[in-house]
Amino acid sequence: MQVTEVANEGLKRAYTVVVPAASIAEHKGRRLAELGKDLKIPGFRPGKVPQKVVEARYGTAVMGEVLEASVQEASGKVVSERGLRPAAQPKIELVNFSPDADLEFRMDVEVLPEIPMPDFAGIALTRLKATPGEAEIGQALDNIIRRNATLEETEARPAQKGEVLVCDFVGTIGGEAFQGGAATDMPIEVEGPGFIPGFTEQLVGLAPGETRTVTVAFPADYGAAELAGKEALFEVTAKALQVYAKPAADDELAKKLGLDDAAALRTRITEVLQAEYDAQARMALKRRLLDALAERAQFTVPEAMVEGEFGSIWQRVEQDLKAGRLDADDAGKDEATLKADYRAIAERRVRLGLLLNEVGRTNNIQVSREELGQAMRAEVQRYPGQEKQVMEFFQKNPGAIENLRSPIFEDKVVNFVLELAQVAEQPATPEEVAKAAQGVGEAA
Repeated sequence: MQVTEVANEGLKRAYTVVVPAASIAEHKGRRLAELGKDLKIPGFRPGKVPQKVVEARYGTAVMGEVLEASVQEASGKVVSERGLRPAAQPKIELVNFSPDADLEFRMDVEVLPEIPMPDFAGIALTRLKATPGEAEIGQALDNIIRRNATLEETEARPAQKGEVLVCDFVGTIGGEAFQGGAATDMPIEVEGPGFIPGFTEQLVGLAPGETRTVTVAFPADYGAAELAGKEALFEVTAKALQVYAKPAADDELAKKLGLDDAAALRTRITEVLQAEYDAQARMALKRRLLDALAERAQFTVPEAMVEGEFGSIWQRVEQDLKAGRLDADDAGKDEATLKADYRAIAERRVRLGLLLNEVGRTNNIQVSREELGQAMRAEVQRYPGQEKQVMEFFQKNPGAIENLRSPIFEDKVVNFVLELAQVAEQPATPEEVAKAAQGVGEAA
């Protein structure tokens, strides 16, 4: 095999590769002999079919297979012998081939850059630390009490916000009833969610035994196209009024939730809130670390990787554009500006991804089978009743397993860098921690 470097600029390399005709012929002969062992052709004993007959029948198909295998083998040797680290699959272009002639092809490949390690010890960061106070614990306890409240019927009187009216109603549009517009004994929370906007708000003050006409307009994007954007009248008759009976924050409630007593319930609430605050603080700290690494990661990134990342991002942006759901920062920007902004984001993601991978590679940071198994089990538990199908999906799709491995690997690398960086703890309120964690996304 003869290899000639024809381009070497930045991260781009190009080579012409010549595979001798003799090597192609030898490879083809071996493949035809393998086929001949298993062929059953009338007039010939199994395994005794002459190679000329095999070639006459399968020569063209075998040659295609041999050429593909030869290109893969030759390009793999170029990569390994020259110590290349491709950033993407090499591009192959056939230059010349004919029967009994040498195979010549061109291989273009973009390689990974040399990635200098930043001075991690020179990175100074602040980790916010919030602790649950009596107000936060009390609010969480109130939420638990509300979730465990039961509805009890009360005397007939005008309904107030948060109470529940048991109603019959019939809806009409233009005087005609429509499908799905009627119900009997329907519990409706006054000023609560779950109905057409404006419906439950008009039930304030309605008492059992009374009937009220409620006028609402279906949203323009309502799921049933025949109702979308139309005004409807609902004749609502209240039949009963129910209020929430809240349990006391005592040992009985704690035992209902699987805890020993009220003190254990408060302890559990405190632990859950602390874990929530710590997770938010970790997200904010990670973001600050990645910002610091992005400033220090000054190296050229492969164009192919940036284009691939940008393509994925832009596909989502185009979907948001069509659906009219661009965020406030992007609204009003023209397409050229949006593309420039998101290409910069793509480049940042690729650069950070390469840096984190290099930190992990050079420091032998790996994801263990146990860690991957734990992540897989956690993912399976998100789909109760479909555990078997989810496990089969992972078994058949290695890429899906990689999607579980990547965030674990990233977090382990981030932990490694944080151990080397200067991290000072700063007291903060829960609101400050939540605000700092807002908008924090994936590293790359």
